[in-house]
Amino acid sequence: MPFNLSPITLRRLEQFRANRRGAISLVLFLILFLVTLGAEFVANDKPILLRFEDRFYMPVFQEIPETAFGGDFETAADYRDPFVQDLINAKGWMIWPPVRFSYDTINYDLPQPAPAPPSAENLLGTDDQGRDVLARVIYGFRVSVLFGLMLTFVSSLIGVLAGAVQGYYGGRLDLIMQRVIEVWSSLPSLYILIIFSAMFVPGFWTLLLILLLFSWVSLVDVVRAEFLRTRNFDYVRAAAALGVSNAVIIRRHVLPNAMVATLTLMPFILTGSITALTSLDFLGLGMPPGSPSLGEMLSQGKNNLQAPWLGITAFVTLGLMLSLLTFIGEAVRDAFDPRKTKM
Repeated sequence: MPFNLSPITLRRLEQFRANRRGAISLVLFLILFLVTLGAEFVANDKPILLRFEDRFYMPVFQEIPETAFGGDFETAADYRDPFVQDLINAKGWMIWPPVRFSYDTINYDLPQPAPAPPSAENLLGTDDQGRDVLARVIYGFRVSVLFGLMLTFVSSLIGVLAGAVQGYYGGRLDLIMQRVIEVWSSLPSLYILIIFSAMFVPGFWTLLLILLLFSWVSLVDVVRAEFLRTRNFDYVRAAAALGVSNAVIIRRHVLPNAMVATLTLMPFILTGSITALTSLDFLGLGMPPGSPSLGEMLSQGKNNLQAPWLGITAFVTLGLMLSLLTFIGEAVRDAFDPRKTKM
């Protein structure tokens, strides 16, 4: 093996692989996530690669005026316009992504008023504004997962730090912090989120900061309990007696024990983060209007019962995403459970 893994790590990897449902879910989730990370190459209203008069262009990354292809306007070329396509095809060629729509592209050539049902051009139909549902699902999946990963990572850092300080030092500091956390946790978070959403312009980073105010407390109790238990172990007491600093003891001797519980809970925290963003988007308090959002698609499904493909697509996407994350979390929990043995 390229890395020298400890026997405990090898056993945990074997335990994770022994949970076939979790291992398969991880592979499927990574495939979906990697595909959506390159959403611009999968669903876009611009060609991936273009050749015109022996020159190559990548419209995905650069804005090219119509005059560069012999058109009349100096504005950005509309590659879905048949006139522009004829200009380019006369002296070159284009390579299009599999889905020729971006998340905000409006299809003006629908055979019937929007929302239009699934067709050969729009595989999952369109929403009530004529935008391709499949493209919005691809971009919305990426936004949801990236938001959940960032919120989970930052909130876990803060939660682990707060729990470590409480559990290791204990005493009056632990008592004061515990009372503060209890008061903070008892606040009506939904009402506060609504107030903040009304005060600030909604956006990715704004929502991340607002949700971070309440999501960091989820790990504090678990980490605090692990530190309270581990700080009384003989090797921790011996290290303190030898004059090792508190920072080194926490990082080297106590934190690894707490990270087991932290890593076990992180997939479920990620699931909760994605659900929180979806709920805010569904209520109209999340991402700005027009942003690719699974919650907004659920809202459209509720408001357009005559277009069942909207609600079904959003439900299947969210159900698949959250189910995969839940199965991964179960496999991680089994991997770190010392009582389980590989079957």
